Amino acid sequence: MIRPKVLLLILSGLCFSTPSLAGDPAVGQKIAEAECAKCHAIGKEGTSPLTSAPPFRTFSQKWPVEDLQEALAEGISVGHGPMPEFIFEPVEIADLIAYLLTLQTERP
Repeated sequence: MIRPKVLLLILSGLCFSTPSLAGDPAVGQKIAEAECAKCHAIGKEGTSPLTSAPPFRTFSQKWPVEDLQEALAEGISVGHGPMPEFIFEPVEIADLIAYLLTLQTERP
């Protein structure tokens, strides 16, 4: 039987040794190109091919981009039209969020 103090030390060690997912914007851009560019403008300029799909660079004007993590993990659904359901792995989410953060324009 593991004593409570030993268990606490083991668990705290696990917490500090678990790497955080910082995300790679270059990989996130590739994900966006493959999965999102058919409908969304995924760059710093341009219009979305699907007019009801907001450009990626404007996402932060509507909500904090980091808040998309849960939606991307569970299957994002939106009200702007025929968006397919995407479910991403944690590392893909981190990469895509990192890329989205490089695009955001200032709020008006």
